[in-house]
Amino acid sequence: MTDASLRPGRRGVLKAAACLAAAPALVAVPARAQVPAHAGEFDFLSGEWRIRNRRLKAPGDWDEFDGEATCWSILGGVASVEELRIPARDFSGMGLRTLDAANGVWLDYWMNARTGVPGSTGTPGRFVDGVGDFDAAETDDQGPVIYRGCWDQITATSCRWRQGASRDRGASWDWKWIMQWSRVA
Repeated sequence: MTDASLRPGRRGVLKAAACLAAAPALVAVPARAQVPAHAGEFDFLSGEWRIRNRRLKAPGDWDEFDGEATCWSILGGVASVEELRIPARDFSGMGLRTLDAANGVWLDYWMNARTGVPGSTGTPGRFVDGVGDFDAAETDDQGPVIYRGCWDQITATSCRWRQGASRDRGASWDWKWIMQWSRVA
């Protein structure tokens, strides 16, 4: 037998196609992918940004510096990637936010470019009424503390991220870092 005798002729291929067309129940049709609830909540961040940073060094003493970021929404909106660059500080890092679709919770991971190692656990959070709060409960030498990263003031051309701490279970916040984002493209 030759290879040519094993190949179906054009007529054989057309016959097989006609049989499949006549029996649509036998043809596997891919299911339409379902978009998880909360997918796309970080889409507002996709694009190029300039960032004005204000970081509290001591009470009433703010350090101000500029930064920039490039962000992408990927995997149908269930993940967001941020490349942050702060040239004045010779600093860069990457944020990765992933959606735990089953629980409707985002996990926020951070990696400093100097170490190249992402944080071992993502900080959980969610968006409610256009504000995304991401909280990590820890204990330090002064006792229990909640650290919060907050995305708010979200518009088509700007947003704000700020980081603070609470020692009264979230009743009040001491904001120590504020990043005002302005869209470039």
